[in-house]
Amino acid sequence: MTEREENDLERLLRLAASEPAHRPEFYQRLLESTVYVLGTANGGGGQTTLEAGSQVNLAQWEKQDGSSAIPFFSSLELLQQAIEEEQSYLALPARSLFEMTEGATLYLNPRLPHGKEFVSAEVRGLLNGGVGGAPEQRTVEQDTEVLLGQPAEYPARIVDSLTQLLVKHGNVKRAFLTLMHDRSVSEHPSLVVGIEAEGDIEPVMRECGQVIGDTVSEGKAVDLYRIAENDERLSRYFVEQVEPFYQRRRGSRPRIFFKAGNA
Repeated sequence: MTEREENDLERLLRLAASEPAHRPEFYQRLLESTVYVLGTANGGGGQTTLEAGSQVNLAQWEKQDGSSAIPFFSSLELLQQAIEEEQSYLALPARSLFEMTEGATLYLNPRLPHGKEFVSAEVRGLLNGGVGGAPEQRTVEQDTEVLLGQPAEYPARIVDSLTQLLVKHGNVKRAFLTLMHDRSVSEHPSLVVGIEAEGDIEPVMRECGQVIGDTVSEGKAVDLYRIAENDERLSRYFVEQVEPFYQRRRGSRPRIFFKAGNA
């Protein structure tokens, strides 16, 4: 018997488990996918494709801590692997499942090698277009006096994950990093990631925020900054004085820079 080939959602789930750069794409693909959940609709059994207005009864499985979660699966084959006896199931869009179970905890592919728990706050974030602690987008007033430089301890984990993410976005030209201390805002300096991109930059900024939220050390502040032409504030500083940690080169592979921090 040949080994089953994983589908695209399962591949992204496996990659996202260990690398935050893949998580935005995983979440997006999940919301676009049809999933399989144990339960019945309108009192029926067997296989059911859910329609608008259906009355549903979804199974809940007990977790190790004694709490319960609604199990759902990325494919019918994995659902069948996870159960010990024949059960009824529903096929429905993942987004619809999240909307109809608002407030509940769900678990994708439980009892299998690669799974993911979704608590209610995470589901709300998904439905609202973002997950995780996304950093704020930094704005700097023209007359604000700030100290700028490179961090003594270079945030290699953040930079590595952001680089893997930015490669996926062809409209991103360059990305920079600096340490900024604005005493009017905080007693402590914060990292600022500057993104230079063409066209619609909002999806990139949102995904960068998700990745930073998953990689930044606890208690550290990181802001995002949109680099724009004719911006005499941080944009000019990034472009003229900072070497990018990521740079796109048309017709070839992106240029990726690695370096140690400076004191």
